[in-house]
Amino acid sequence: MPVTSDLLSTALSAIAFIPCATAAVSPTPNPQPRRREVVVNGKRVKTIDVHAHCIVPAAAALINHPLEAPGLLMHDTSTRIAAMDAQGIDVEVLSINPYWYRAPRDVAAELIKVQNEALVAFCAANPERFKAFATAALQHPDLAAEQVEYAVKRLGFRGVGVAGSVAGEELANPKFHPFWAKCEELGVLVFMHPLGTRELEPSGRLAGSGLLTNTIGNPLETTIALSHLIFEGTLDRFPGLKICAAHGGGFLPSYANRSDAVIKTFPDRVGPLPKHNPTHYLRNGQLYFDTIMFTGEGMRHLIAEAGVEHVLLGTDYPFPWNTAPVDHILSIPEITDADKIAILGGTAARLLGIEQ
Repeated sequence: MPVTSDLLSTALSAIAFIPCATAAVSPTPNPQPRRREVVVNGKRVKTIDVHAHCIVPAAAALINHPLEAPGLLMHDTSTRIAAMDAQGIDVEVLSINPYWYRAPRDVAAELIKVQNEALVAFCAANPERFKAFATAALQHPDLAAEQVEYAVKRLGFRGVGVAGSVAGEELANPKFHPFWAKCEELGVLVFMHPLGTRELEPSGRLAGSGLLTNTIGNPLETTIALSHLIFEGTLDRFPGLKICAAHGGGFLPSYANRSDAVIKTFPDRVGPLPKHNPTHYLRNGQLYFDTIMFTGEGMRHLIAEAGVEHVLLGTDYPFPWNTAPVDHILSIPEITDADKIAILGGTAARLLGIEQ
């Protein structure tokens, strides 16, 4: 990604990351632990993490978005890289959970400019370890399309991040077609990360113990978003679109056959039908899923439903959902070494143009 020295120094002073203290990395007596190299069947594998969080305080400040804790500010990446080295992660593809979807147009334009330029500068400072998904103001679809085009053609991004909804509106709403059309045209990978089912929270259904707003709210939003993109025909309209859904695609891969069955069970109530059965879209090259699952059997089932070529390594760094992400892949039952190599980084490298 091209960047000037002035931009680099400015952005590096502005960018910060979610505090690495929350990441569950085993302590080591060696202050400079040796970098773990992942080898499968005698072959060194470049591992690529498509689900790693960060934040740009200078952008967040434009709408007074809270940084949650002073520990968000850090001036180097030693802790993050140490965690990557210990886990065997060669490349993190950084993303920012959208917090700007209610910002007015002018503010949103400036926020995205600051944010994307900071990401470019940060990755340019350590290009072997970091890539990033661009950001876009999806609440202004025409502006978002322009931002994605600029991010790809001028800044060198190969992907863009979105939430699972936009200020309460579904991604399948036709108003967002200009954005999807541009993503398809440019061939970028869209990384979808949920913000939770905010519309359910006032009802109290997710209150009480269990942190249900996150535990089930996040995967539920992804499930709803993907289901609408299928049933409302968005994926049919943009057949070249490629979306990677966080947290293993939510609940959809585990229950997509019900979406097939509803077409036969209630044919007069489903509405206009997609061109194919819903399960088709899990395997046709449009939908991809990260590995934020919790057992080898869970991963095996995701692969059985979506196909191994649609599964990408994700860590959710710095949140310790998956504290041994590489070993998680290596322990999946009933998959080949070639499958493991594809999940660990091969497929992500192809989709994001990362040299292996």
